[in-house]
Amino acid sequence: MKNGTMMQFFHWYSPEDTLWKEVKEKAEYLGHLGITSVWLPPASKGELGGMSVGYDSYDLFDLGEFDQKGSVRTKYGTKEEFIEATQALHDRGVQVIVDFVFNHKAGGDESELMQVVKVSEENRLENISAPYEIEAFTRFTFPGRNGQYSEFIWDKHCFSGVDYDHRNQEHGIFNLMSEYGDDWEKMISNEKGNYDFLMFCDIEFRNPAVRDELIKYATWLQELTYYDGVRLDAVKHIPPAYFKEFLYLLRERTGKDIFAVGEYWAPGHVELLTKYIDSTDGAMSLFDSALQHNFHLASTSGSSFDLREIFNKTLATQNPELAVTLVDNHDTQPLQALEAPVEAWFKPLAYALILLRENGYPCVFYPDLFGASYWDKGEDGQDYEIFINRVDELEALLYVRKDFAFGTQRDYFDQPNAVGWTREGDEEHSGCAVVMSNGDGATISMEIGSRYAGRSFRDTLGKIQDKIWINESGWADFHCAPGSVSVWTEVV
Repeated sequence: MKNGTMMQFFHWYSPEDTLWKEVKEKAEYLGHLGITSVWLPPASKGELGGMSVGYDSYDLFDLGEFDQKGSVRTKYGTKEEFIEATQALHDRGVQVIVDFVFNHKAGGDESELMQVVKVSEENRLENISAPYEIEAFTRFTFPGRNGQYSEFIWDKHCFSGVDYDHRNQEHGIFNLMSEYGDDWEKMISNEKGNYDFLMFCDIEFRNPAVRDELIKYATWLQELTYYDGVRLDAVKHIPPAYFKEFLYLLRERTGKDIFAVGEYWAPGHVELLTKYIDSTDGAMSLFDSALQHNFHLASTSGSSFDLREIFNKTLATQNPELAVTLVDNHDTQPLQALEAPVEAWFKPLAYALILLRENGYPCVFYPDLFGASYWDKGEDGQDYEIFINRVDELEALLYVRKDFAFGTQRDYFDQPNAVGWTREGDEEHSGCAVVMSNGDGATISMEIGSRYAGRSFRDTLGKIQDKIWINESGWADFHCAPGSVSVWTEVV
């Protein structure tokens, strides 16, 4: 899709019981902005029921329909409201991206006895016990659903590890010894020795019954909502070979070229992102966590950061066709485990860098468009109130992406504290010029094309009031204010 733009329409602290209604209400506005796809949070019932963000996956087939885990609805609403939200997006020509949490399950209904080996939390290849028996809640019967949509019962044979021994009231990481092996599944990185296990009951993808159940669910949900894409949670902890098979089957069974993007969080390690993509034979995109890390560093470093290096060692540079670029998400926002937010002053620059250039499929974060406030505990145990102010320039940047960011791109990344580029436009769209600085105000002489000779341009973001004129060769001196970005478009 030409100049497609994704939006993550939630954050970790989204209010309870309002989100599906809000999606429906704002679908028309999102389409007007040029948002072409919306990534929704996990729609299935989590361990915490109506309070669950969705990443503590319990029953995939319960979309807010059954009385389980203390509520019928999920945090975001009911099944009917979820379907209405997806329909509203489709009615406005906006694609729906659903969130699949396949790495683990939480909140088992019954306990089982099993043989395990306890392993070191810092090196999961290091056994710190002999084999012994524990009790864990690995049997998922979903009594509230009572077999509707699927009669599959998850049990200890569906998992490779757990994090709690109920018999001894002990937390830890316990590797199950089963017919699929007494080891973890192989990952592409040696982080923590082997990072197959993340949390809760770790799903065993070597079990063919598990793979069959997951593709059954994905196909069922597609028939229900006609979703267009999937966001795959925690792929860092799931073998890429599994997703290569899963996505092939999903696309074959639905007859649709389902878009897929995975979350592999590896700040500063783009080589792991490219290795994962290669291991799936390019079956999926990944979020560019390397670029987000660069944005975070640039925002906290001020003028000491060399803007010429902003795209160094990023997926947007190394594999732009499969890079989903972002500024922040629910994991990087303040008080989260992967907290690495981009500071407010730099967000307009970061959004210009992902929205107005050729490479990557940009994803906009809900609080940056609408703002957010919430309370939570910090690592010190104290309660904190957090405000994330909307990025005032974001709406204008989205309109520029929709209407002007087309055609040949010319880069002017020659100064450490000021960079710029132009987009020449095409037969249907006028172009634009972008200049940004993380230091003093800047002026960069750039070519936008002789078709604009004698025409005037203005700063769409309103940071600079004076117009500029394009010379007969298609060049002009484009300006920006200190620590700011200006986006120049033709005065009509």
